[in-house]
Amino acid sequence: MSKKTKRSISTFAILLAVMLLVSIATWLAAGKTYTGENGEIAEVVGASASDIFMGPVNGFADASDVITFVFCLGAFLAIVNATGALETGIHTLVRKLHGKELVLVWILMFLFSVGGTTYGMGEETVGFYILLAATMMAAGFDPIVGAATVLLGAGTGVLGSTINPFATGAAVAAATSVGVEVNMGTTYVIGIILWLVSYLLSVLFVTAYAKKVRANKGSILTAAQLDECQKAYGGKDVTTAKLTGRQKAVLWLFALSFVVMILGFIPWGSLSETMYNAFSSSTTWLTGACLGDWWFYDAATWFLLMGIIIGIVGLEDKGQLMKLIANGFSDMVSVNLVIAMARATSVIMSTTGLGTWLVEASVTALSQSGVSAGVFALLDYILHVGLSFLVPSSSGLAGLSAPIVSPIVSQLGWSVETSIMINVAANGFVNLFTPTCGFIMGGLALARVPYESWLKWAWKLLLTLFVVVGVVLTIAMAVLS
Repeated sequence: MSKKTKRSISTFAILLAVMLLVSIATWLAAGKTYTGENGEIAEVVGASASDIFMGPVNGFADASDVITFVFCLGAFLAIVNATGALETGIHTLVRKLHGKELVLVWILMFLFSVGGTTYGMGEETVGFYILLAATMMAAGFDPIVGAATVLLGAGTGVLGSTINPFATGAAVAAATSVGVEVNMGTTYVIGIILWLVSYLLSVLFVTAYAKKVRANKGSILTAAQLDECQKAYGGKDVTTAKLTGRQKAVLWLFALSFVVMILGFIPWGSLSETMYNAFSSSTTWLTGACLGDWWFYDAATWFLLMGIIIGIVGLEDKGQLMKLIANGFSDMVSVNLVIAMARATSVIMSTTGLGTWLVEASVTALSQSGVSAGVFALLDYILHVGLSFLVPSSSGLAGLSAPIVSPIVSQLGWSVETSIMINVAANGFVNLFTPTCGFIMGGLALARVPYESWLKWAWKLLLTLFVVVGVVLTIAMAVLS
């Protein structure tokens, strides 16, 4: 393990710098015109001093649903941890794997990627960061391995979205809304190729690093950071401990909590009308919304309720339940500050019109460049990577660019399906590392992985993915056009 200690850049400093840079960009672009939501001509407005000062507060308001979810998740985890079931269960699992922990990385990353490609699993992964970081730490790896299992697993799935309604679905809907026909079979094939190639590259990269760490050839985290992680995850020696009956019940309830949450977020109405109808008639009693229509307030309610149930089942002293809930909320304050700061930049871009103008101006200029299909695909991909920094929302970017790009690509006789996947893949790639993505910053904070450490570790993989994805999309456009 690395024993060198060095100062790290604060995540808040990074996010504040991004917000200020975007504010400066609004001043430079002030007066530029773009097409508004209702077709009217609007102008970019320079961010005012009040916009900047209110940015973090507005970020809190805009991300209130996610922040509420994270607070309730914190209470849930605090109660589970107090039972001792999670820590003992992790060590029991590691002991039973007998040196085969890397198999767990392959399996979990694939499962997360399935969630990403099918329903855009992103914010829902926040609760898994600390769990996987603790598991990999106990297995002799480091928190980077745990965080990467979650982030790259779900992220590569989103990069190669197939039936994801928030990425591919949104882009297809935007294209068809302006009269462009889309072959969904072709779109799915391109998505599957991107998904599996990205997953394979990522899991090989993660497991290679994990082997290096376990061989004591050095973690990218400093000794001080690793000590902090060890204290946060629980440093008790439970290598010979056994789960009690009470703790086993807690773990079953813990697993049930996440299974129901995932079922709640999957858009069953878009995937299976039969399943949606079944859920709608039997699950609305819990939050008022049936499984498939859940959002973060519903998930927050569920986790708070399950935390209380787990406390009743697993705690010997029931009187500490309310104190644990309060402690869990306090543990998430810094995480939610990160999420709010990340959202502040998005709020400024939205209120000033900078994001919409940039997308419209750049996409229009590229579509009129007169290049070949293959070159267009590569340039369009690079363009959308840049745009995704400013518009990290997959549905938001799809709604802005697809209605402009798709008709032009269709008129030129090129592959509309490839242009849609360019939009999806570029946005998915950027959301593997952009600081304006709240669940990345929040998840890394939970795992105790500094953002700059994540970039330092992942940059080679990110560069590889950028190139490989670009080549796949260029070939697809050239072959299908």
